[in-house]
Amino acid sequence: MPSTGSAQILAIESSCDETSAAVIRNGKVLNNIIASQEVHQKYGGVVPELASRAHQRTIWLTVDEALRSAGITVQQLDAIAFTKGPGLMGALLVGASFAKGLALALDVPLIGVNHMEAHVLSNFIDEPVPEFPFLCLTVSGGHTQLVKVTSYLTMEVLGETQDDAAGEAFDKAARLLGLPYPGGPLIDRYAQAGITGRFAFPKAEMPGLHFSFSGIKTAFMYFLRDHTAADPDFVKKNLNDICAALQHTLVTMLTDRLVQAARLTGIKQIALAGGGIGKLRPAQGRTTTG
Repeated sequence: MPSTGSAQILAIESSCDETSAAVIRNGKVLNNIIASQEVHQKYGGVVPELASRAHQRTIWLTVDEALRSAGITVQQLDAIAFTKGPGLMGALLVGASFAKGLALALDVPLIGVNHMEAHVLSNFIDEPVPEFPFLCLTVSGGHTQLVKVTSYLTMEVLGETQDDAAGEAFDKAARLLGLPYPGGPLIDRYAQAGITGRFAFPKAEMPGLHFSFSGIKTAFMYFLRDHTAADPDFVKKNLNDICAALQHTLVTMLTDRLVQAARLTGIKQIALAGGGIGKLRPAQGRTTTG
């Protein structure tokens, strides 16, 4: 056990296409070392087998850098945390196996963390932090959920996607536009210079607080097919406005449900999580993830 007098935890994340390691000391995140996987770019999406192999190559290097930048040795760790799911099975297995082996060798506790709960609780890393109860809209490449949070360990999913995730819709649309993977950030970049009202895309109507993003992907595919048939340079001429309209539609689908949930529950604390977002917002008017 460490002799520093402070609790220090190594956290390992390997649920998809990035290997990440962080050191937490007394609840404070000291660093977050990320090894990205460029191998997926030529395939236009994450290839599970290639992801797991890349995790195997980088996980120790990532952990070693996290420990060195935190100024501690592996023997000074009090516990090892890892992502237990959901995620890609092979990728998760690499992180879980490494974490279990390290915890066993050091004789320290092993903490399995739910991926989606971790997204929600990331809102407590920095100020301002939400007060219980609060609503959290979680948006990532593989998941879209609207969660009611009443305590650190008590969460209720009020609504979720019934097919594709919002992040997947961004990436699939980017591929149709001929943008490289990951295309979501590029759509956002081009949308900043575009006009949202030039084009319109349909929004799915789902019961309750659920989401659906498969329909807009299909509509977007036919939209591009029809317009490029008339003008092969249509995308090139209108890329900014296309991206602005698409992003506006997807974000509106998300925020409409969030505002609806706030009104139904009467909860005024709203948080966002997933994909690098996670700040407290008031539940008045519209909240955006862009």
